[in-house]
Amino acid sequence: MRKIELLSPAGDLERLKVTLSYGADAVYIGGEKLGLRANATNFSIDEIKEGCDFAHKLGKKVYLTLNIVFHNEDMDGVEEYIKEVVDAGIDAFIVSDPFIISHIKKNYPNVEVHLSTQNSTTNYETVEYFKNEGIDRVVLARELSKEEIKEIIDKTHVDIEVFIHGAMCTCFSGRCALSNYVTNRDANRGGCAQVCRFSFINGDNKEFTMATKDMNMARYISDLIDIGVVSLKVEGRMRSLYYLATVIGTYRKIIDDYYNNNLTEEKLNTYEQRLARVANREVSSHYFLKEADYTDQYYTGRNEASNQDYLGQVISYDKENKLLKIYERNYFKLHDKVELFTPLGSIVEFSVEKLYNEDMEELDVARHPDSIYYLYLDTDIKIDEYSMIRLIEKSDYNVL
Repeated sequence: MRKIELLSPAGDLERLKVTLSYGADAVYIGGEKLGLRANATNFSIDEIKEGCDFAHKLGKKVYLTLNIVFHNEDMDGVEEYIKEVVDAGIDAFIVSDPFIISHIKKNYPNVEVHLSTQNSTTNYETVEYFKNEGIDRVVLARELSKEEIKEIIDKTHVDIEVFIHGAMCTCFSGRCALSNYVTNRDANRGGCAQVCRFSFINGDNKEFTMATKDMNMARYISDLIDIGVVSLKVEGRMRSLYYLATVIGTYRKIIDDYYNNNLTEEKLNTYEQRLARVANREVSSHYFLKEADYTDQYYTGRNEASNQDYLGQVISYDKENKLLKIYERNYFKLHDKVELFTPLGSIVEFSVEKLYNEDMEELDVARHPDSIYYLYLDTDIKIDEYSMIRLIEKSDYNVL
């Protein structure tokens, strides 16, 4: 059986390494040109090569987005840029422009071409058309039901990729002009200002919004596997390392548990709780089960509290002295219950009983983000690079 692919975003080289380490089978990245995340760090040619080398050593893949709506000026140097990227080792391009599709297929037949969700593909005839144009995979629009996805797969036998987690567009992907109209930033050329998340005031002086809730398909991964989807895609090239590690690590467990026939209701509940704690928006399955409606959107404002669970990234572990060295990201204190998790899936819960600063002075609170701290931890698990700690429960310890 062909195992389904878990596809992660990666906004820079560190995110690429983290998400592949946490279980992604492939990553999609943006170069310094012609992708749809102009505000992300994005990858130089040298970084693309380093990322591809890192992925290929793990037996994994790297896809490059080349999916803006091309205007005349965007064509200058595009063929040379494509060659540079191919030479750097990219495995596939994610594209929407017909000329770019034909150029890559004609000149680089060993590199896959995936039709971007920016094309808003919603029917099997369109998939069949692009199949005849040489497309290797289609990333479907996010506005499709389970039955529609299955019908497309059954009738075309084309590799299909779908989004499973992250932000949703209020308008169809690739068909939105709100950002361009309101802020003169073209969403279809990488400059989306997310106008759909703005708050507005109506004629009665009441606040309203048109923002969508995020997508979360954790409960329906088994359905997507069963109907023949080839790749499960997570949104979020600009998300934090902690967010990506948690989301990718959680979906990795869901997929593996399904194939190992041990994905229980209890496990699913745990995974959903883990995903809920890393997000700051409510979630929905949107169009998968029914036509999306008001329950899938925010109409009267929303609260998006910043997540404070991420306490730090592990730098090293001194097994002899039982000291965990971390780079702190959020405030924590003695007796807080925390959880260490690793890219290989190991999890250790413990209470913070001893805490030291970089000078090994004993403390009762870590209150300075971006500082180095040491925690006492007695464990035999292998603590890999990119291991992290998160808060489970705050203690009642009174800090003076």
